[in-house]
Amino acid sequence: MKNVIFTKTLFSLLLLLSFVGFSQNLPLSKDAKVSVLTCGLGNESYSFFGHTAIRVADPTNNIDVVYNYGTFDFRTPNFVARFAKGDLQYCATAAAFGDFVNEYTAEKRSIFEQELFMPQELKQKLFDKLNKTIFSEDRFYTYKFIDKNCTSMVVDVINLSLNGNVITKKGETDITYRSILFPYFNGHFYEQLGTSIIFGTKVDQLGTKIFLPFELKNSLEKTTFQNHPLAGKSKTLLDFKKETPSSWWNNVYTYLIILAFVVLAHNKIVDKIYLLILSLLGVFFVIVGFYSLHQELAMNYNVLLFSPLLLILIFFSIAKNKRWTYRFAVIHLIFLIVYTIFLINKAHFFIVLPMIITSGFVLVRVAIRNKKRIPIII
Repeated sequence: MKNVIFTKTLFSLLLLLSFVGFSQNLPLSKDAKVSVLTCGLGNESYSFFGHTAIRVADPTNNIDVVYNYGTFDFRTPNFVARFAKGDLQYCATAAAFGDFVNEYTAEKRSIFEQELFMPQELKQKLFDKLNKTIFSEDRFYTYKFIDKNCTSMVVDVINLSLNGNVITKKGETDITYRSILFPYFNGHFYEQLGTSIIFGTKVDQLGTKIFLPFELKNSLEKTTFQNHPLAGKSKTLLDFKKETPSSWWNNVYTYLIILAFVVLAHNKIVDKIYLLILSLLGVFFVIVGFYSLHQELAMNYNVLLFSPLLLILIFFSIAKNKRWTYRFAVIHLIFLIVYTIFLINKAHFFIVLPMIITSGFVLVRVAIRNKKRIPIII
């Protein structure tokens, strides 16, 4: 989804409003066209999934406007904390179509357009609704990764204008949100790993809602309204091939090298550092799960691998309490087995598997080191 700094306003719309008056609706001509714009994937975190916007073009009235529900302001006080908590306010904005195209040209991201075949009165209704939103407090909304974003908001406002739940998801409703998201991180390994382990059970639900731009694009191609297709064939306005970045560190090889070092080092200090990192991540996941309003971060079963209780194991190990160190090592081996069984049909199983194996080696070593030896009596 496209998230940009809240600095742009619609000059052309303001100019028109200065003539017709703020409280009046500007009537569209019969030449007006309304379309959905789907923008290509980028390599910045905010652009991994693409972007959705609405275009209203009326050459008779010299209007060519793009409405965007994916805007936020980096200057918001406590920005990071509010984003993590899930109460960061996103905003609907508008910009001239030419500026919109120039921005995506600079970013080398494609734009696809699908014209909506709506009766004139419904085009007007949508246009009026968009303008009313832009110039009222309704332009602000609380962002939710699946339920409220730049794509879902576009679906909602169009459906509202069509007087029904016309646009629904077509295809891929039998796989989870996690499975849908996973391929979007190709070329960004640690982002893929990070989202895999921080997301909880919500993303393992079946992906029945439209929440990604290309899901909407594909669904529009199969949507009918008043016994005819709602959208025309997709037109390519900009065509760029996504360039996958290369990085010496952000790849699976550094991940495997680090884990292989932990396994092969066979060193008590290395084992403790590894378990400490896992435990601190687990503490973070638990805190975020309770603190954040993002439902995607709640009920995170990945804490079976990243267990905060590993801190207690480390404490007993430092205190040279072999009995309890052994017991906690065995407990976490059981956690690991349960986690593996639970994870086996999940999209992120193979990306987490090397960490599961490494944790198994480390925990077995800890258990062996601290197992009380049984005396042999001859």
